[in-house]
Amino acid sequence: MGTALCATRMTRQHSDDTVLSASKAPQRSMTHRRWRIAGLLGVGVLVNYFDRVNLSVSHAALTQSFGVSDFTFGLLLGAYNWTYALCQLPIGVVLDRLGVRLVGRISTLIWSIASFAAAASPNLPSLFGARFLLGVGEAPTFPANAKAIGAWFPQQERSFATSLFDSAAKLGSAVGVPAIGLLLLHIGWRMSFAATGLVSVLYFFLFSAIYCEPREDQKISREELQLIERPVAHHSASNQATFTLFQLLSRRKVLGFAIGFGSYNYVFYLLLTWLPSYLAESLHVDLMHSFLFTGVPWIVATATDLLIGGILVDALVRKGWNASRVRMTVLVVGTTFGLGIVGAGWSHSPLRALAWITISIGGLSAAAPVGWSIPSLIAPPGSVGRVGGILNFSNQLSGIAAPVITGFLVYKLHSFTAAFAVAGVYLVIGIGAYLFMLRDVHPMAS
Repeated sequence: MGTALCATRMTRQHSDDTVLSASKAPQRSMTHRRWRIAGLLGVGVLVNYFDRVNLSVSHAALTQSFGVSDFTFGLLLGAYNWTYALCQLPIGVVLDRLGVRLVGRISTLIWSIASFAAAASPNLPSLFGARFLLGVGEAPTFPANAKAIGAWFPQQERSFATSLFDSAAKLGSAVGVPAIGLLLLHIGWRMSFAATGLVSVLYFFLFSAIYCEPREDQKISREELQLIERPVAHHSASNQATFTLFQLLSRRKVLGFAIGFGSYNYVFYLLLTWLPSYLAESLHVDLMHSFLFTGVPWIVATATDLLIGGILVDALVRKGWNASRVRMTVLVVGTTFGLGIVGAGWSHSPLRALAWITISIGGLSAAAPVGWSIPSLIAPPGSVGRVGGILNFSNQLSGIAAPVITGFLVYKLHSFTAAFAVAGVYLVIGIGAYLFMLRDVHPMAS
């Protein structure tokens, strides 16, 4: 029903006055349709991460079914990211041309098929193929969400709106690992993949029914549309030119941003893919408890994502604090807290290791929504999808490297200490990139 309304709206040629008075009844108060969109995007990311973490909790089951080594399992964990990364640069261009609604519907359908394909995989090569397909399907998610937030929210609300979908990635791990782990223990790894496929299909129908652009929404009020479209300094007429992909790749600000955020994603994917195995293999926590303990750092990460990266940042900006300085401070300090991952490598008890890991992912998660709000702040509207694509390309190179390098080092050294130290070195490089290349969150000059 929602799709029909949006499609009908797109085919009509109305003047601005007609759009603003979609309903003939007088507008009595501000509507809040934008928050419905933010919630929808959050649900989509939550479903995404159910699909992603179901492999990490299946390590022991897949070893039994296919006889995979730690190194091979690391390759399998990174398989999803290969196609995800390859799609990032072109998907930014596609998003800017076709829009969030069409690309989102196609991608959701593809990732649903991929989950069912994984459940039916008869051998290891076919499981690799299903993970490759999952990467293609989920590739547009974060660039599309960044573009959608830019279209639906004024600047002063974007950090919190972004945190609603970004925190869902952490909540997906907090809830998904123990929930899917319990499913796996009771009904097997194949049925756990099928269950996430079913959830993905349900989200496809939900997204198709709800998502549309602000001016296509017949129930949005005049006041809310004016709030969303209120002109801001960095989107003045002098800065509306669209950057090409190659122009953006040559910009110091974009490259520094991509390097810094890539270091965050390296640690994120290391923990997303290897944390249950680390607890089980290095700290000798039994499988059931490793699933449950894994949820603790991700719950804290969900909270810091929402409360610091979302609510606190927007509150300080609304109070008149220097917006660029606030965002850069949270970005750099949060990434610095990520260095706690190194402390986990030298821990010999589950509680101490979880404390260090919680500090690490909690700090990084506070910085994450700031990072995802930056594309719509530094780029003109016609280039936001491209900047998001570049950002996520860097992220997914890290997503490929983290599980593979970790698997190789664990396979060779039978320890996670060196793997965590590599993550620490990358974070130091990322902090430097923020400070000396990104420098601020002001818009790029034409």
